[in-house]
Amino acid sequence: MAGFIILSSDQMRAVEAAAISQGIAAASLMATAGKQTAEIAMRAWSQRPVIVLCGPGNNGGDGFVAARVLSEAGWPVKVALMGEREALAGDARLMADLYEGDIGPFNPEVLNGAGLIIDALFGTGLSRPVVGVPAAVIDAINAQAAPVLAVDIPSGIHSDTGAILGVAVNAARTVTFFQKKPGHVLYPGRAHCGAIDVVDIGITADHARDLKPDIFENQPAFWGRYFRRPSPMAHKYHRGSVMAVSGGPMNSGAARLAARGALRIGAGLVTVLSPRDAAMVNAAHLTAIMLRSVDSAAEISKLLEGAGKYPMIGIIGPASGVGAETREKTLAILKSNAGAVLDADALTSFADKPADLFQALRGDDVLTPHSGEFSRLFPDIDLAAGKLSATRAASARAGAIVILKGPDTVIAAPDGRAAINVNAPPELASAGSGDVLAGFVAGLRAQAMPGFEAACAGVWFHGACGQAAGPGLIAEDLPEAVPTVLRALLTPPAAPTKPETGIRDG
Repeated sequence: MAGFIILSSDQMRAVEAAAISQGIAAASLMATAGKQTAEIAMRAWSQRPVIVLCGPGNNGGDGFVAARVLSEAGWPVKVALMGEREALAGDARLMADLYEGDIGPFNPEVLNGAGLIIDALFGTGLSRPVVGVPAAVIDAINAQAAPVLAVDIPSGIHSDTGAILGVAVNAARTVTFFQKKPGHVLYPGRAHCGAIDVVDIGITADHARDLKPDIFENQPAFWGRYFRRPSPMAHKYHRGSVMAVSGGPMNSGAARLAARGALRIGAGLVTVLSPRDAAMVNAAHLTAIMLRSVDSAAEISKLLEGAGKYPMIGIIGPASGVGAETREKTLAILKSNAGAVLDADALTSFADKPADLFQALRGDDVLTPHSGEFSRLFPDIDLAAGKLSATRAASARAGAIVILKGPDTVIAAPDGRAAINVNAPPELASAGSGDVLAGFVAGLRAQAMPGFEAACAGVWFHGACGQAAGPGLIAEDLPEAVPTVLRALLTPPAAPTKPETGIRDG
């Protein structure tokens, strides 16, 4: 399967069951998982005393295999088992029986003298808070100086939501199998994983042929085939038009940031639709971006009539003001043939009338809330129950694409597809950054990318531009980083240097 596919715990269990039904022994999967864990430990760290903490299930079975392989390689190994050895069942019992070393008591003191800790306690099956002695052991793990290698996912992390179930291991490295799980890329779980190694244990794409993946890690390999480079024969109208609705004279900068983002990402022409009393303020700052004086929803409707001739996208929300006027302008865009990217004030303006917005939205329209705006528009969808499920529920209700912004931005489509972004640097937490994101998404939509893929690409470019701009970035830096990011993305790799043969011409 593709490396950008993420599997839920249920999907992973289904794939494992398919592999077993097609002739791969469950014990073989466990043996390979444990061996891969040991090999990663030996590659990542020098030889040192290892404490392997094993739980009572399959994750513990992986740990017993890792302990055996490390011991056979000459590493000093000590195993502690949560529970009684006699209570182990199935393949976990088999792997415990194959381990010939001592099994010590399960308590915080077992960690004394550890140079490396292998966490094979709970894995992806955990669904309840960790309490009692296991919680005390995890607290002791986190207090140790020794690095931790987690098996499948750090113990205490919910594999489908990334939530901490009471207490969770802080791992330096995590080895997982076949594909990543949502908990590896959603916060706070992502912060507990450290470096992540996805390893082969014998499961193949053929074992997942009946699976319909619907969760993805947001990266160019996922949406790249929809990204369009300009044709040599194209003119600016082929690359689409973006109309960004401005706020008043004291609130016009946000729309300009969005417009600049749309132009830099490749839209053929971009126009700021400015209230007349803000027109001179906007005119003083705009050059390549055009300007039209527009006060009413009716005037916006008139300007968007051209959307039937070539692609056109309207942006509304960045500092446009909260209230009836913004609602009317938003509905004017949604009733036209132009696509829409709705941010900030456009979303909050419908907090008391969300049904009016949802009824008007189309499938490729894009909403870009942060958590506060999300909760105002979808007050009954519980973000605490999981960001991924919440964004999917919101998208299904709205009938449009939803980008729930944050360090682990989630993008969801009404059909259930979702992508999780992983490249956003913390410097993006800066005023105006979200306005530029709205512009990136609109500019890509104007170039005929479908809504979901344009949203995913826009979020990825936003993160990549943040990385390129680096520490100290402000929102204005993000559009200016686009050429650097595009150049790196689109330049073919250099041909390998011809090896030296020792033969000279002549």
